[in-house]
Amino acid sequence: MSNIEGKRVLVTGAAGFLGSHLCDRFIAEGCKVVGMDNLITGSLSNIEHLFKLENFEFYHHDVSKFVFVPGEIDYILHFASPASPIDYLKIPIQTLKVGSLGTHNLLGLARVKKARMIIASTSEVYGDPTVHPQTEDYWGNVNPIGPRGVYDEAKRFQEAITMAYHTFHGLETRIVRIFNTYGPRMRLNDGRALPAFMGQALRGEDITVFGDGSQTRSFCYVEDLVEGIYRLLLSDYAYPVNIGNPDEISIGDFAEEIIKLTGTDQKIVFKPLPQDDPKQRQPDITKAREILGWEPKVSRSEGMKKTWEYFKSLPEWIITPREFQSN
Repeated sequence: MSNIEGKRVLVTGAAGFLGSHLCDRFIAEGCKVVGMDNLITGSLSNIEHLFKLENFEFYHHDVSKFVFVPGEIDYILHFASPASPIDYLKIPIQTLKVGSLGTHNLLGLARVKKARMIIASTSEVYGDPTVHPQTEDYWGNVNPIGPRGVYDEAKRFQEAITMAYHTFHGLETRIVRIFNTYGPRMRLNDGRALPAFMGQALRGEDITVFGDGSQTRSFCYVEDLVEGIYRLLLSDYAYPVNIGNPDEISIGDFAEEIIKLTGTDQKIVFKPLPQDDPKQRQPDITKAREILGWEPKVSRSEGMKKTWEYFKSLPEWIITPREFQSN
């Protein structure tokens, strides 16, 4: 790995869950970090601890519009996008625009600045997979006009235009395909399984499992994910790389783990599975191991304990937002 101390790094989606942890990592590496976010799903509370630092600056800006940052930029990390079904179903047009127009704008900026750029793609490019576990050479099984298409196809286009800039313009680009990730600074009520289950545990509600609970996910702790992204950015590999934890678990078993961890006595209630919800999700991380020397270190039990402690520390108005409060 090369020493990046003193380099200037632009992180889009900086006030989000992953973006804020990336800002922390590059600050810790001695970089000058420029954070950018339109705060449509991010929160300044995730990065407020950085504002007092000389080597951090913040732009409140939507990358779907023209992006200008004065001065040199060495690296761009494009992590601006809604990432939970609740968000991208609520703001579908913005989701498509940040993956297409936003990526185009940032690739143009990278060309002007002669910067290396990494984009946050996702396991959702595989759709509801017919190959298991998912390898990077699998093309996916995606419904472009289904409810999840606004997110899935935005990410697929994002990969395509990034690779076009790499092959046509010679731009240094990297593509990380992120699998389910969790940890502190997740939004408690963003609709994804882990924060949804923990939020219900905190409120003393029954745990809601969609479908029969047999669908699987593979959860990666945020600290491990950030390390993988860091290594990929500094590698010489331009093609997509899966970063995730291959420790697969069914959602039904995962709900049972949450009940055991939280010490609550909730029941599990089942609701219909949403359209196009993936039945299986497990990364093949052979490339990450071989190319980056990376694999996850934090066990699910350890990571879930840390995440549960974080959620328990949140103020009551976050744990029980207005739509959940009784009159």
